[in-house]
Amino acid sequence: MSEPDSVTAAAPVQSFWRRKVLGPVLAQLRQGITPEKIALTAALGAVIAVFPILGSTTVLCGLVAWGLRLNQPIIQLVNYLCYPLQFVLLLPFYRAGEWFGAPHVALSIPEMISRFQAGPMEFIAEFGLVALGGVAAWIAAAPLAITALYFGLRPTLRRLARRSRVVPL
Repeated sequence: MSEPDSVTAAAPVQSFWRRKVLGPVLAQLRQGITPEKIALTAALGAVIAVFPILGSTTVLCGLVAWGLRLNQPIIQLVNYLCYPLQFVLLLPFYRAGEWFGAPHVALSIPEMISRFQAGPMEFIAEFGLVALGGVAAWIAAAPLAITALYFGLRPTLRRLARRSRVVPL
């Protein structure tokens, strides 16, 4: 009896992956977008998705895609899929920002709430420096991450294009 349950449980995951991720990528390949351009779009989308300012990544991805003439749906899809990583990397970026001169502050939620209630402008000044330090750390790490993702994704996308027969050999 466990076999039908495992088959039905796996089917929605596979169909989600095919419908929401693989399908749009294949569609773009069939429309003539190169695997290299999709790899660049995905790499930039993933790195921008972890930008250490909450609520900014959708706009940043849109601006970068527009400025570099990259595919908006793919960059936003990657941004959406990588969104949980932003929360995972927020504290490490803020702590790494201390190397760039940001002050060390306690990042406990109750303490942050009480500091904000005590003085919103002082809170913004103090935590704004922490955020700027996190942005500096992100800027230092981003080129390496984009390069690694680009060169890591490119062969996979080339194989996908060949298997789908969308790229003439």
